[in-house]
Amino acid sequence: MTRTDSENQTVPSSHNMYDNEIDPETKHNMQTLKRAESEGANIAAKGCCLQATKYVSLTEKIEKRMASNDRWYSLEFFPPRTPSGAANLIGCFDRMAIGQPLFCDITWHPAGDPASNKETSSMMIANTMLNYCGIDTMLHITCYGAKRETMLTFLNKAKDFGIRNLLALRGDPPVGEEWDPSKSDFRYGLDLVKFIREHFGNYFVICVAGYPQGHPDSTSYEDDLGYLKEKVDCGADFIITQLFFQAETFIKFESDCRAAGITCPIIPGIFPIQGYASLRNIVRLAKLDVPKEILACIEPIKENDEAIRNFGVQACLDLCRELLESGKVYGLHFYTLNREFATIEILKKLGLWLEEQPLRALPWKKTSSSFARSKENVRPIFWSIRPKSYVHRTSNWNEFPNGRWGLSSAPSFGMLTDYHLFYMKIDATRDELLDEWGRELTCEEDVWRMFACYIGGEKNHIGKVVRHFPWTDEELSSETSLIQNNLLEFNRRGILTINSQPAVNGKPSSDTIVGWGTLNGYVYQKAYLEFFTSADNISALRSVLKNFPNVNYHFVNKSGEVNETNNVDEQPIAVTWGVFTGREIIQPTVVDPTSFMIWKDEAFSLWTERWGKLYEPDSRSHAVIEQIANSYFLVNLVDNDYPEGSCLWTILDAMFEYQRLLKNDTNAS
Repeated sequence: MTRTDSENQTVPSSHNMYDNEIDPETKHNMQTLKRAESEGANIAAKGCCLQATKYVSLTEKIEKRMASNDRWYSLEFFPPRTPSGAANLIGCFDRMAIGQPLFCDITWHPAGDPASNKETSSMMIANTMLNYCGIDTMLHITCYGAKRETMLTFLNKAKDFGIRNLLALRGDPPVGEEWDPSKSDFRYGLDLVKFIREHFGNYFVICVAGYPQGHPDSTSYEDDLGYLKEKVDCGADFIITQLFFQAETFIKFESDCRAAGITCPIIPGIFPIQGYASLRNIVRLAKLDVPKEILACIEPIKENDEAIRNFGVQACLDLCRELLESGKVYGLHFYTLNREFATIEILKKLGLWLEEQPLRALPWKKTSSSFARSKENVRPIFWSIRPKSYVHRTSNWNEFPNGRWGLSSAPSFGMLTDYHLFYMKIDATRDELLDEWGRELTCEEDVWRMFACYIGGEKNHIGKVVRHFPWTDEELSSETSLIQNNLLEFNRRGILTINSQPAVNGKPSSDTIVGWGTLNGYVYQKAYLEFFTSADNISALRSVLKNFPNVNYHFVNKSGEVNETNNVDEQPIAVTWGVFTGREIIQPTVVDPTSFMIWKDEAFSLWTERWGKLYEPDSRSHAVIEQIANSYFLVNLVDNDYPEGSCLWTILDAMFEYQRLLKNDTNAS
């Protein structure tokens, strides 16, 4: 929905499922088809990042879906008003991306400084959605009040961020202000479409708005159709409509557009009714009339939020099904109002929510959908747990590693000083984190127990499940389950693991736990372990490692004064690789000693930036975190004998045994 900045909704606390689900067999068949045709599956099937990637525009994606009679959906969000709201919205993006929307868009709010670098601006939210959440993104942009030079700056900034899709709109004056032509070099959305094409050619895909009941400011419905055709003729690629409440409204509009010579895709805008106040606000701003039959149903229950929401879900389902069965509609664009539950419920019941994920293109999460990074297929393993941070720190690179990492004497990672950035915040409140990580820490062992609770998905001493972790953006990977018992044992003994992977020797690339790449391939990986541990353990580890010549190690303290590795000439070590039909061997994950020294600064700082700051500076809890951060070492171990499984657990056992024997000898003397 493109016309308002006043929605400020809360997510309903409960939602009831209707009984009229599509039958399981039909749902399975529909999801199987969509999985094969989904964007994620298309990327994997083409070997995304396994070879040079051709840019596929959003228009091409839509037309391909239509040609194959494949159904799809897209989602609209608006920028929040506060920094905490921005952090919450990014969490919403990540959760909604699981269902594989074809694209998502962000509205443009002139009153909110939309092109600034503020975390609540339209431009920054769109940048985050594209580059940090891995979603094909469309940015709304309005031209009311804009001069040509200013608009050019806006568009160049969008281009610099990698944004390729725009919804070009006229926009409206702020509430209470009359239209003032002297404030703008653009009179209509048509002028903006022409301007974009004049200065950027076909770089941007341009969407425009359509009004099934005619624009409220137009002289007539027919005149508005003629104006819409002008926008398409001047370069618009497809149309998204204003919301409507009855299927016949859209079906007539679509037929009238075709009769007028408009041939581009026309996507219906869908608004799930989720509250009485929000409905009244939206229709007021959009200058629409709600059908009497809908009002008759809503008025008696307008004080019951749950009843209205349930009615809205069912009404939306009926509308969507009628549209999809009309033969004129392949995709649905949902105005979410930044709410998740109702939209997800509707999509699941329509069979459009793609619960089963396609084969991973790479073993690490590719959070960016920017074409500039489309060829990237190699990263240091350290940031696999913080992919948003990696994208942020490499955002100024002109090229990204493809095929091999190579020698990196000094990779130009940007400094990570912006821990406050909303797209790197943990999606939890301070109180929630204190409940999980401990309101009072009395000793290092309290920290060890938190690590173990997180690894095991266990409840802590106050009965809270530890779901968040200072060093990760993502949930634990499924392959952690293969070594979970070992991880639990050693975390309880002060080996505080933050990253790991089991050894894999030629598993099919389709394996549900460790598979990635294209079908009919084989994947391999060396056992890897990365952890914080005390200085006492390091001296024992140093001695024990002499007996394991096939293990590469690197340990470093916070200052970097102690920095020891047996890696010859600081060569990067491939720790994950895949063999696929008709391709060279792909090695997407490496342990690079130079990058590790850059990562260690970030890893150590997270002790205080994410955990220590939860406590008062003079508290015992704060002192415990400071003590660990300042005295522990960061270690990584690579077992190169991957066909034999892993000897890393044996090394850690030997380290503790070495300490025990040393202590006995000391006591005996």
